[in-house]
Amino acid sequence: MKFILALDQGTTSSRAIVFAHDGSIIASAQQEFTQIFPQAGWVEHNAKEIWDSQLTTAREALEKAKLKAADIAAIGITNQRETAVIWDRKTGEPIGNAIVWQDRRTSKFCDELKAAGHGEIIQQRNGLVIDAYFAGSKVRWMLDNIPGARDRANNGELAFGTIDSWLIWNLTNGKEHLTDVTNASRTMFYNLHENAWDDDLLKILDIPRQLLPEIRSSSEVYAETAEGLFDAPIKIAGIGGDQQAALFGQNCFKRGMAKNTYGTGCFMLMNIGDQPSMSKHKLLTTVAWQRNGKTDYALEGSIFIGGAVVQWLRDGLGIIESSNEIEALAASVEDCGGVYLVPAFAGLGAPHWDQYARGTITGLTRGTTKGHIARAALEGIAFQVADILEVMKQDSGIDMKELRVDGGACANNLLMQFQADILQTPVVRPKIIETTAMGAAYLAGLAVGFWNTDADVEKAWQVDRIFEPQMPPEEAAHRRERWDEALKRAGDWEEHSTLKGKAVP
Repeated sequence: MKFILALDQGTTSSRAIVFAHDGSIIASAQQEFTQIFPQAGWVEHNAKEIWDSQLTTAREALEKAKLKAADIAAIGITNQRETAVIWDRKTGEPIGNAIVWQDRRTSKFCDELKAAGHGEIIQQRNGLVIDAYFAGSKVRWMLDNIPGARDRANNGELAFGTIDSWLIWNLTNGKEHLTDVTNASRTMFYNLHENAWDDDLLKILDIPRQLLPEIRSSSEVYAETAEGLFDAPIKIAGIGGDQQAALFGQNCFKRGMAKNTYGTGCFMLMNIGDQPSMSKHKLLTTVAWQRNGKTDYALEGSIFIGGAVVQWLRDGLGIIESSNEIEALAASVEDCGGVYLVPAFAGLGAPHWDQYARGTITGLTRGTTKGHIARAALEGIAFQVADILEVMKQDSGIDMKELRVDGGACANNLLMQFQADILQTPVVRPKIIETTAMGAAYLAGLAVGFWNTDADVEKAWQVDRIFEPQMPPEEAAHRRERWDEALKRAGDWEEHSTLKGKAVP
């Protein structure tokens, strides 16, 4: 019997999971790594630490499963998508820390791109709005601010990659510099229609083409692991950016099927079929996956702060000692007590795209308790998801019958019930919520014949629980209206915090 090894490189930890043919988890390993905050709004990772943690977890998962490399049919990779790394092609050494998708240092540059009128061409060709979230502006910043970087890039001495590229470079000991279409589509300089890097967009961003990896499909045999990493070479056969991998892992193979992942951020994707239609409501059009010569596309709404608000309650406010205490604390009160928490710590993503919004708590009274704040924090996650679903329905013309959910926070029953209530739509949670890693496993397994058809992988997807709406529609509508008021108070905050060039505390 053979197995699939999925490498799940996330924002706060690296994981490795061994899957059996029926989709069950045989073994897993996880290792957190350092979050680096050089100054307000900046978020960085040590790329070498990411690689070390990913290799360690891969070896540990195999050891726990008591398996050898020969027992693994293929490796599938899924990763945090927009995080950017540049490294030296000869030494493999990064020229600086990776700049993380949450990082906002390039907001002003993005404003300049918008002011110069580049928004329309970027959306039409790449499907994205101009925002510091994406990899393109991060690459530009590194070239402009790391001494010698631009000259070295122009001379072909440097390589850029999202985290999938960085992992494959290391897994193959520098032999392969490649990415897949899902990750390429998150850069602001990929052409959705031609499946290629776009020279016009590269010129706008002033990024040399010789930095870039080769673009490949999401499900094919790319290479084998280098000698010495495991006891024998293993085929690398699947790549999917984390959210696209989760869409695949949730078996959303048909147009109109959608999922939401509750991780550090929240990400809703809807399969829109084989044509990349553009959103009229500031959603993103992105590649869902490409396999067997066919490309599927998705609409996406990205929320910067989802489960991270629970980490903030734990590490910032200290009102809980561990994240799994949040549900009981939130359930200790009947409702939010009129408190609304907008977790715009890194601005607001879709459909608002306000990079100057900041976190806000409204409705506090002397009767407010930490239970109310905990409940408002969870509800703030669900409200953001509802904002995206509303415009996704309008853009697609599809009234979804259900929302499939995954990610760590979907284990929170209180949050899932409130999500169904506020959406007025059933929320479906699968038995195995590790759908991001499972999607990477499916992509790799299909490439090597471990699974042969979509029907084979659909057998592995099973429902754990369906949350039906219980809140009256009128109450849900009223709560949405109050949320909208809270959003207005959070909006454009950072822009208003300066007066005559001086910071206003």
